[in-house]
Amino acid sequence: MTKNVCLLMFVLAVTGAAQADSLNCRLVGTYDTPAGFPIDVAVADSLVYIAAADGGLRIVSLADPQSPLGIGVFVGPATTMGVAVKDSIAYVAGHGDGVYLVNVADPQNPQQVGQCGTPGVAARVAVKDTLLYVADRNAGLRIISVRDPASPYEVGYCVTPDIHNDVAVADTIACVASVLENLLLAINVADPARPSLAGSCAMPRNAEGITVSGSYAYVAAGDLLIIDVSDPQNPHEVGRYVTPDFAADVRVAGQIAYVADGYSGLRVIDVSNPQQPEELGFYDTPGWANGIDLAGDYVCVTEDPLGLYVFQFYGAGLEEREKSEVRRVKDGATIVRGVLFLPEARGEKREARGELLDVSGRKVLDLKPGANDVSALAPGVYFLLCEARAQEQAVGKVVITE
Repeated sequence: MTKNVCLLMFVLAVTGAAQADSLNCRLVGTYDTPAGFPIDVAVADSLVYIAAADGGLRIVSLADPQSPLGIGVFVGPATTMGVAVKDSIAYVAGHGDGVYLVNVADPQNPQQVGQCGTPGVAARVAVKDTLLYVADRNAGLRIISVRDPASPYEVGYCVTPDIHNDVAVADTIACVASVLENLLLAINVADPARPSLAGSCAMPRNAEGITVSGSYAYVAAGDLLIIDVSDPQNPHEVGRYVTPDFAADVRVAGQIAYVADGYSGLRVIDVSNPQQPEELGFYDTPGWANGIDLAGDYVCVTEDPLGLYVFQFYGAGLEEREKSEVRRVKDGATIVRGVLFLPEARGEKREARGELLDVSGRKVLDLKPGANDVSALAPGVYFLLCEARAQEQAVGKVVITE
């Protein structure tokens, strides 16, 4: 069997029509916050931390992603607006009370270890090294030392005539999303005691969520905006993807952006070409998706009013390169319901053959040319390994659904 045949071997008929999803986005599990409504989310290891307004900080285990389990809660005196986690400390944006530092080493029994007031309304936080960056609404960007979690203190601030709603930090630049003048602000934080505005870039609508990857800031501002911040004095838009509803938050892994898009739920965007971002997949949730973070192969989306949705995205397929090296491509995995077809080998004396492996690499099925019944296998991600040429192999991703 030739290499090309191996890589194009997945041909099947899919019955039924996708309604709420694009088939390569699978809803894995949900968690209903018992109090408050979710605003922000952060993931550390296999734990999800949900800022749930009056419901406080909810800690959810993803040990079984199909059944997320609430295991801990911290409720402070103020509304919980945002959260970031680093080294067993959860940094909680506490609205008018500034920020709380919560020890989550024992996630079933989170304990406050410190608190630092801010002059405005703490909306979102980002932590880097021993510094905490706070988007403090009309009080600007506040920088707080958290070297000693029990005694946090402010070391510097930068106030602009705007409302600071979210912050992400890369190197010596803090990128701030603003909602009054609809700007992305690039703030130089090389000297934390004297941060200063370096430059700004206009947004089409309220800049709600932001993340930074490489030389680009990805801003959820109604649409997904891709901003080149390599020159902080001249941040400028290089690409835009118009989402169906209102992009409220974004995270990036590799060349894929994951967007919480209001009433249109999860949108998955290929940003390998920043000038021409393209949608790869979606899952339309019933409520308002407003926060997003990544947990390995899982995408965690907070949604008002439900709580937490856990997804898997299968759109980054696999393809063979020279020397059997595997790389990701945007063409996507094959979605299988019941039967997987393996075509006959062409131009070869031997028959085509392959093996279906689970995610641990264990063989679960030998495949033959033609129809292969996979209905007895559990839904999930599998990999098809087939012989291409002498001493070569091709790998493809298969998603088996119910």
